[in-house]
Amino acid sequence: MTGGERFASTFRVPKARAALPCSAAKMMGIRLGYLEAAMPALHKILIVGGGTAGWLTANYLARTLQIASGRSLSVELVESSDIGILGVGEGTFPSIRGTLSAIGLDEARFVREANATFKQGIRFDHWLKAPDGTGSHHYFHPFSLPSQRERDLELLPYWLLGAAGDGVAFAEAATMQKHVADRSRAPKRATDADYQGRLNYAYHFDAARFAALLARHGRDLGVQHRIATVDEVELDEHGAIACVRTREAGALTADLYVDCTGFRAALIGGALGSKFRSAKDVLFVDRALAIQVPYASADAPIPSYTISTAHEAGWTWDIGLQARRGVGYVYSSAHTDDARAEQVLRSHIGATADGLAARQLRFEAGHRPEQWLRNCVAVGLSAGFVEPLESTGIGLIEMAAYLIAHLLPLDGDMTRVARHFNTLMTRRYERIFDFIKMHYCLSRRTDSAFWADNADPRSIPDALRDQLAMWRSRPPHRLDFVTDVEMFLPASWQFILYGMEYPTDLQPAYALYPHYERARAEFAMIRSLAPRAAADLPDHRALVEHLCARDMTGAAVA
Repeated sequence: MTGGERFASTFRVPKARAALPCSAAKMMGIRLGYLEAAMPALHKILIVGGGTAGWLTANYLARTLQIASGRSLSVELVESSDIGILGVGEGTFPSIRGTLSAIGLDEARFVREANATFKQGIRFDHWLKAPDGTGSHHYFHPFSLPSQRERDLELLPYWLLGAAGDGVAFAEAATMQKHVADRSRAPKRATDADYQGRLNYAYHFDAARFAALLARHGRDLGVQHRIATVDEVELDEHGAIACVRTREAGALTADLYVDCTGFRAALIGGALGSKFRSAKDVLFVDRALAIQVPYASADAPIPSYTISTAHEAGWTWDIGLQARRGVGYVYSSAHTDDARAEQVLRSHIGATADGLAARQLRFEAGHRPEQWLRNCVAVGLSAGFVEPLESTGIGLIEMAAYLIAHLLPLDGDMTRVARHFNTLMTRRYERIFDFIKMHYCLSRRTDSAFWADNADPRSIPDALRDQLAMWRSRPPHRLDFVTDVEMFLPASWQFILYGMEYPTDLQPAYALYPHYERARAEFAMIRSLAPRAAADLPDHRALVEHLCARDMTGAAVA
């Protein structure tokens, strides 16, 4: 699953009390950024809630702001002792490598302490059509970009024109990654530098262990940590947060509050009233069942990709960690019931699921257009939720933390920054919704109402419908995308679009592509190099075990 934070809130429903500022805040004379008057500098950021959202934000802010500002700015995190983190296995996006590097976390330590493995992409089974006994259709979304060895040659048009040969998927023709991943090879070698590899990659990891690692690292970076349960949120006379009251530590004040309280959205929603905008008319799934599944043996191969398998009312994820798999079924309660969903999940897993408990989660796709309101900004599930199909949850946390750190108004004037932040994050959510919907609406499955409803044009956002119409006569181009609000590069859209066998007809424009022979030679080169790349890279499990052992040795020496 994505998100990496609490799915069951550890906070009581806050009692927002207007015009009752905490005495400490009043004495400090805190003036909030939405006022037009001159603003004093920020001194303290309080993050309410832990998990991946809280601790990743805390780490990034502590490391970035203390280096960049050269001034006294404290970061404090308060969380309840009732952790309640879902630990079924977490998928990430390649941006996580830059974030982990930025906060100064050693890669081998991360792999060992978070029970992490490498992720080279996502394999999609039965998404185009239901299994019919004649073979299964699947396609791959690799994280590596199409070959750019021939820098002035865009391969996709030539693939559409047949230069790669018949029956060769675009992802297999333009990259070596599927060939490598299918052979249980890792994307990097043991001698490669931290967060660097021969192929692009992200990770799978245990969410609870990752949060605990971030907490330890954050405290080392100087994040102040309090264990306390927030009972109330008090507002000042202007409707901003004056303080949060905790059961154990009393009133806590700050200049900026970061809401990482999960689905409860205790500050941004419960106290400040920022409205949630549902996307359930576009993305129908709203429940998940998850089971932790052991491997058949301790040396079983670990797939270096998420396996997403489509079913009658949703899809299953299968994530390989070091000692177990995290498997779950994401489904629409409008198209099936919980008992049937559990049947589907257990049937998919097989006998290894016998006797294992399934945990249910409930959610709704959507986001808050006002994620930064007055002196409070939401990060993670309190800001919005996207189903974990493309592992966007932690990527959205990363982006929010990045924007807070680099847009933060050190003079305290938050009005314009909040507006800019909300524009960027809202647009990013909308584009992710479009990208996820594309996986569903291009399906040719007709075996259930779930798939028929997803193909209904009324459920497809206007922007996506317009793009799909344009892409019938030309492939996606970088000009179709605005970089600062896109999580996915054009190549990702291309891999999904043509993995789902979208019909783009370039024959009328054949004359515009004069380098057919060069492209054919490049496809042949990729095909010939793929086995050599696989032979040059280590076994996936062997690399993971090597990194764990290396970190253990380093820890023992230290």
